[in-house]
Amino acid sequence: MDDLAAVVMAAGLGTRMKSATPKHLHPLLGRRMVDWVVRAAQDAGVARVVVVASPDSAASYDGVEVAVQREPLGTGDAVRSARDALIGANGDVLVLNGDVPALTPELVRALVATHRAERAAGTVLSFEPRDVRAYGRIVRDGGGRLARIVEAADASPEELALCEVNSGIYVFRAEKLWPALDLLEPHNAQGELYVTDTLGILVAGGDAVAVYAAPDPFEVEGINTRAELASVAAKLRDRINEAHMLAGVTIVDPATTWIDAEVELEPDVTIHPHSVLRGAIRVATGAEIGPFAYLRPGTTLGEGVKIGSFVEVKNSQVGARTKIPHLSYIGDAEIGEDTNVAAGNITANFKHEPGQPKAQTRIGSNVRTGVDNTFDAPVDIGDDAWIAPGAVITDDVPPGSLAGFAPRQETKKGWVYDKHGKPDS
Repeated sequence: MDDLAAVVMAAGLGTRMKSATPKHLHPLLGRRMVDWVVRAAQDAGVARVVVVASPDSAASYDGVEVAVQREPLGTGDAVRSARDALIGANGDVLVLNGDVPALTPELVRALVATHRAERAAGTVLSFEPRDVRAYGRIVRDGGGRLARIVEAADASPEELALCEVNSGIYVFRAEKLWPALDLLEPHNAQGELYVTDTLGILVAGGDAVAVYAAPDPFEVEGINTRAELASVAAKLRDRINEAHMLAGVTIVDPATTWIDAEVELEPDVTIHPHSVLRGAIRVATGAEIGPFAYLRPGTTLGEGVKIGSFVEVKNSQVGARTKIPHLSYIGDAEIGEDTNVAAGNITANFKHEPGQPKAQTRIGSNVRTGVDNTFDAPVDIGDDAWIAPGAVITDDVPPGSLAGFAPRQETKKGWVYDKHGKPDS
């Protein structure tokens, strides 16, 4: 793949999303939509990836080359916008849509392998969707190569009956792509140019154009609406969960468990229903995530940790065998090994004062907290300490100490009746 570059088209706003956020930047299981496509190309071994962005979104990308499409003049113009960035790239150029997040590295490699085996000037990735809708139909010649792509509006009844359609993903030999793009002509008053037309130009010039059919149509499904985004998200969730389960993770109810793509889970982790694991999280062997748990970025759980129901953990390190069983929020904290955090514990990590950063709570090893404790960060609880129920901890607690002692209950007998009268019996 050293002589393969990729152009990822991501300049469109995506008006059907009805959002001020460009379509390709909408979040999807821990990555933006376009990031899934970039990662698929990188994981396939593509040497260079150039994202074509609009002027407004060009600053939204780190770690990849960016080319700017100054005006929305169609896919052909988008690819041409990357030409200067790819000067000197003389191998093959992969053209990808930034709204196809289910694309896999395996599919990218298979497309490129077919292109090179066929010694083609260009190769189109086709698929057979359940609903062919207005997709351009693939018409093959007698040798199985591309004869033409017919748009649905221009297709005959026989062509409309074809089930194989154009995905909008291609690979070209660079020396064939750039001259063909220069020959594109606009099809409408807006002056838009379409990269699909380059295939017809190549075929008309006597060049061979191959076709590779995607085995799984889902991998090339584009997203145009929020309904389609939700549908693809559910399928990606299933893909992620299946991969974890095959690697030794127990997911009790995969349909209600949402795990971001960047989450790392070791074998023998157990995840109960209605759990959400977001961002850069690491969970070690034997840890257990309870129902309705919410793990956020920056969380690391040691071996045998138990996170119970309705527990939220963010940007925290939890030591081996520590238990946080019920109804707690742990944020910006470090907790040692073999500690038990009782129900209803809160690390109050944010001061309500302008300009104050979030503060850290440190709870040592073998600590026993009481129910309904609040830790007013920054605060340090030493190893082997105990915290009394209902306590607000505002100062450091030395190792082996008992701290807390909320005021004892005071009962004013008959106070309600004395103040408001006794209800009529």
